[in-house]
Amino acid sequence: MTTLNSFASTVIVYHSGYGHTQRMAEAVAEGAGATLLAIDAEGNLSDDGWAALDAADAIIFGSPTYMGGPSWQFKKFADASSKPWFSAKWQDKVFGGFTNSASLNGDKLNTLQYFVLLSGQHGGLWVSLGIKPSNVKASKRDDANRMGSYIGPMAQSDADAAPDEMSVGDLETARLYGARVMSVARKYKHTQGA
Repeated sequence: MTTLNSFASTVIVYHSGYGHTQRMAEAVAEGAGATLLAIDAEGNLSDDGWAALDAADAIIFGSPTYMGGPSWQFKKFADASSKPWFSAKWQDKVFGGFTNSASLNGDKLNTLQYFVLLSGQHGGLWVSLGIKPSNVKASKRDDANRMGSYIGPMAQSDADAAPDEMSVGDLETARLYGARVMSVARKYKHTQGA
């Protein structure tokens, strides 16, 4: 029997400061059948982690939004990705990304745009969210894409809320996005004759 992962491999590389972004990463991984790679508190990733990224068909970035952009730990990882950039190891991979912040806006769009630019620098192909926003009067906090994003999933977690109190809709948006990235990666890999 053929499994979803036999068609394309997806790796989620993320930093989580308080557990909310990790919970979101787990939801994305559930949808994508992906491997999780956590960037540690010092902004480092193991050699095995770098090797997994090099071997992946799709890479999904994740970071909380702090002070209008990704965490410094994620930025350290991004700077270190200049090594695979020099040899074009991530050229033509499928990319995606997600973020979380305490405020409804919280400048999350800047973080997602940072991820898009990083994937572009690596010669990658970005996958949009593909879910229409929940923006009518009947919409609820737990609806999918309540943040109204198009680039990738955004989540909002109250500053004093535990990760298990996150919006069900935000987590479902993340899960659906993971499935979309995997679907695009499979289609792209198939068209490449792999």
